[in-house]
Amino acid sequence: MDKQDLIEEAKQIRSNAYTPYSKFKVGAALLTKDGSLYTGCNIENAAYPVTCCAERVAIFKAVADGQYDFQEMAVVADTKRPVPPCGSCRQVMSEFFDVDLSVHLSDLSGQIKTVRMEELLPFSFTPEDLPNDDE
Repeated sequence: MDKQDLIEEAKQIRSNAYTPYSKFKVGAALLTKDGSLYTGCNIENAAYPVTCCAERVAIFKAVADGQYDFQEMAVVADTKRPVPPCGSCRQVMSEFFDVDLSVHLSDLSGQIKTVRMEELLPFSFTPEDLPNDDE
């Protein structure tokens, strides 16, 4: 699957987004190194803090399925520039993605910006930052 195919998958799942409050639909497609595809769309809730973004839905679906070895991700929304993930998504992505993983950000007009995970969240908080029980 190439970058454009991954972006198309994100565009398709975007139509399933549940966004009665913001009307801001986002789709994400996550490819694992073994070729499995996981998609996600944002799902809102009247209690706004429990809303879940498309990127996290795709990652959580993959993790729930036992997948942890990711190759690349695409994120699509109807924006004026390639859509950037929110801070919460960037933190979750940094937990599961290698620093060199490619993330393709796109809008509906076809603009694409590809960045490495490390560029999305430099100097991120990682599991290595947690206290070690052996110390």
